[in-house]
Amino acid sequence: MIEKKTLTVKDWANEDKPRERLLSQGKKQLTDAELLAILMRTGVPGKSVVELAKEILASAGNSLVNLSRMDYSQLRVFKGMAGAKAATLMAALELGWRMHSEAGNNTENIITDSKSLYNYMLPTLADLDHEEFWAVFMNNRNKVLGRQRISVGGQTDTGVDARILFRAALDAKATTIAVAHNHPSGTLKPSVSDRNLTRRLNEAGNLLGIKLAEHIIVAIGPKGVPDYYSFHDEGML
Repeated sequence: MIEKKTLTVKDWANEDKPRERLLSQGKKQLTDAELLAILMRTGVPGKSVVELAKEILASAGNSLVNLSRMDYSQLRVFKGMAGAKAATLMAALELGWRMHSEAGNNTENIITDSKSLYNYMLPTLADLDHEEFWAVFMNNRNKVLGRQRISVGGQTDTGVDARILFRAALDAKATTIAVAHNHPSGTLKPSVSDRNLTRRLNEAGNLLGIKLAEHIIVAIGPKGVPDYYSFHDEGML
């Protein structure tokens, strides 16, 4: 019986190699697995780099968003992924999130609506496995003066101290703030505590002369697609 040999990238015809295809046909022609394979460079005995990339991508539900949420301990379980391969993959996916943030904002980082706040905060919140609550501080022209993480919680909630938030807003000399937090569960539906918190922050801001312009919830849906819920757009601000 002749043992079947798994082809490595070197064994393939040039037109089938991901790197050569990228250079000759353009990056848009490559699959997600082929692009990952270029980053990973080499496979493991008995498995080509593209096969390895497909295996890793399948473990993340064939979603690059889900893949970006995997940490080193999760990647290293795949044979050959310890060390440089995992680090390269993690770095490339993080650059993708940062590019998304840069593309979604103009050079002055002006938050004009829920979508621009979502674009600004998505790279920070999207791949977390726990809740975080962030505040963005702005002037009266909605130009971002800075931002700060206000609290860190578990997988289902995070406590927010309004005193810490508004002290930071006053220190930043902000006249307007927008806040955002994530739901690692994937649901965009605001909880009762989310609604109550929004109301309390809005009331506290009115007393201090600091407008709460927006509150959004960021979540990754079951298909690995990020989305958001806006309290302002839903008439709650």
